Amino acid sequence: MKTDRQNEIIRLITEKEIETQEDLASELRSFGYKVTQATVSRDIRELRLIKVAAKGGGFKYARPDRIGTAVSERLTRILTDSLVSVESSGNIIVVKTLSGSANVAAEAIDTLAWPEILGTIAGDNTIFVITRHEAGTEEVSDRIRKLTELI
Repeated sequence: MKTDRQNEIIRLITEKEIETQEDLASELRSFGYKVTQATVSRDIRELRLIKVAAKGGGFKYARPDRIGTAVSERLTRILTDSLVSVESSGNIIVVKTLSGSANVAAEAIDTLAWPEILGTIAGDNTIFVITRHEAGTEEVSDRIRKLTELI
């Protein structure tokens, strides 16, 4: 049963943009699987699923497909664990992190390779994220917050 359910999860995330655990649980229930959020969470962990940028600007679950993705996942986890705040002004986003974490967190942001971002500059606990256009700054700020669940 578990193997069937996990195979179904892989199929679902391949065919659809599944953004949340609840979305995934709902999809599984529609196929007759009796799952709880805890079950889905365990499956996600066991399958080593990660969240990647979706076409519509949000995030979706995906399978890591290479070593680089695993590194990206680790960097994103570091960003998530060290993030304190995200604020913006003009085309600059100021990301505050725990002391000593900014360089690795900036590398995580760079690894995302979002086309709206020109680059990052990191100090000890502060990152400047420079966006291409002022109009996209708030969207990128929201995506960083959503990625790290700081909303």
